[in-house]
Amino acid sequence: MLFNAFSMATVSHHAQGLWAEPDSRQLEYANPQMWIDLARLLERGRFDALFNADVIAPYARYRGSRDSAVHEGMQFPTLDFSLLIPLLAHHTEHLGFAYTQNILQEPPYAFARRMSTLDHLTQGRVAWNVVNSFLPGAGRNLGYGGLPDHDELYERAQDYLSAVCKLWEWSWDDDAVVKDKVTRQFADPAKVHEIKHRGPYYQVDGPHLCEPSPQRTPLLFQAGQSAVGRKFAGRHAEAVFIGAQSPENAAPLVAGFRHAARAAGRHPRSIKVFVPRTYVVGSTEAEAKRRDADLLERQTIEGNLARMSVFLDRDFAEDDPATPVGELRRRKNLPSELRTLLDAGERDEQTLGELILRIGNRRLAGTPDQIAEDVARWQAAGVDGINLQYVVLPTSFAEFVDHVCPVLRDQGLMQREYTGGTLREKFFPGAGPRLPEDHPARRRAG
Repeated sequence: MLFNAFSMATVSHHAQGLWAEPDSRQLEYANPQMWIDLARLLERGRFDALFNADVIAPYARYRGSRDSAVHEGMQFPTLDFSLLIPLLAHHTEHLGFAYTQNILQEPPYAFARRMSTLDHLTQGRVAWNVVNSFLPGAGRNLGYGGLPDHDELYERAQDYLSAVCKLWEWSWDDDAVVKDKVTRQFADPAKVHEIKHRGPYYQVDGPHLCEPSPQRTPLLFQAGQSAVGRKFAGRHAEAVFIGAQSPENAAPLVAGFRHAARAAGRHPRSIKVFVPRTYVVGSTEAEAKRRDADLLERQTIEGNLARMSVFLDRDFAEDDPATPVGELRRRKNLPSELRTLLDAGERDEQTLGELILRIGNRRLAGTPDQIAEDVARWQAAGVDGINLQYVVLPTSFAEFVDHVCPVLRDQGLMQREYTGGTLREKFFPGAGPRLPEDHPARRRAG
């Protein structure tokens, strides 16, 4: 199994309110040393990558305002993680770094240079999480007056991917760089090409501003589960995320992505499928559950309502968070998605705020052996990797590295040692072509 540490360069990613815990370093999100210490910890645990999420606008669905997000430090403010990657690569040897940037954020020509620079400076350890922004504020801030509709965003993403991949793969021949000190020739002009990309949204001439980096094209992540998202992933993605809550629910989703890859002319195993998981570790199950309950008690309902209003696309300020779930269930003409949500309530007297708090913080609390059993169940469902979320940073990752990783390694569920090569070669050791024959990321000489 592959393991990413899921984080964000912000005060509070998930588990709102726990940045205030005594063992948290989340207020140090702008301190380079905190990130260096985290990267070294993850490499000691043999994690594959530090995966950074990102948003380009504050959450503003709850109460129609960003005030709760600002008050809580909930994914706001947030830094540009790409600037940290070279520093962290300098202090590690094998750990990969996945960077999230949406396709509206930067012209493809400039972004291609950014990623090639990162690939050079990390010696081939960088990945790009290809996203379409889901926050309307991002579209306004980036000059679009709002977000294009869902399908148009994917059409833009197709065109964007085509442009940047042509820059990475088609612009410089493998032997274009000469570096001949005698003749003082750096590169052969005949082997550096314009790409002359002409798409529906982007027109890019080239040539690419960077000589070929170790991976050329960074490892490509993607996280869309709609029909158009699966089709996009089937053609482009090398790793995807699914939001399944159980291995049983994951199996058909995994099969869907395998089918999408096959339909695009790829091997079904050319996409690695990850699930998000959060664990609370204890020496006994009772201790772990007690710790989990204590942590949940100290989380803020307001921050979770602000986050989940966006994720579930409903302003949960429409009802008082103190309203009992049973009272809400008795209302007539409830939207079906709200009724499904309320049916997840544990008891009628549980409040709406308490329900959203629990739904937004699903965690497995158990011993290292129980957590290893959970990982094995996901593997049996066809999942390739875990995107590990923290509860308190860095405590959650430190406890996983010290207590769970040794058990996973003993059971053959986690690598004992790193292999050499780029991040892509670590994800796909010995694999052949990963993308369709006509994909722009397939090398085209001349």
